[in-house]
Amino acid sequence: MTTTQAPRIAGWLLAPLAWLLLTLLSSSIALVIYLMMLISPESHRLMSAQGQHMVLFWYFSVACAIAMWGYTVWLTIAFFKRRKNVVRHYILWLLISILLAIKAFAFSPVSDELALRQLLFPLLAASLLVPYLKRSTRVKQTFINP
Repeated sequence: MTTTQAPRIAGWLLAPLAWLLLTLLSSSIALVIYLMMLISPESHRLMSAQGQHMVLFWYFSVACAIAMWGYTVWLTIAFFKRRKNVVRHYILWLLISILLAIKAFAFSPVSDELALRQLLFPLLAASLLVPYLKRSTRVKQTFINP
C-alpha cells in the first residue's frame, strides 16, 4: 500500500504564506508596543487625561490586537501542517484584516492617507489571494491533512 504525499508549500502558495508571516511579525511588534504601554504608568496617566472613551477604545484595540495575533499564530501553524480548513480560515482572516483596517479608518485619530494605506494592502491581498486560493488545483492538493 502506498501513501501519496501532499505537495510541498511552493510556487504561488509562497505569496499567501509570506503575507501571513509578515502580518505575524508586524502584529507581534504592535503587541509588544501595546504591552509596553500597558506597563508604563505615564501612558495610563496620559490616557486617563483624554477621557473614558479613549481609554475604552484603546483597550478594545489591545483586545483586537491580541485576538488577531492569536488567530494569525494558529493559522500559520495550520498552514505549515497543511490542514484542510486553511483556505476557509485564510479567507476569513483576510476579511477580518479588512474589517480591522476599516475600524482604524473610521475610529482612529490618524490621517486619512495613512488609514487608506492601511486599508489598501488588505484589500489588495484579498482581491489577489482569494481567487487563487478558491480555484487553484495546487491549493486543493496541498491542504489535505485533517
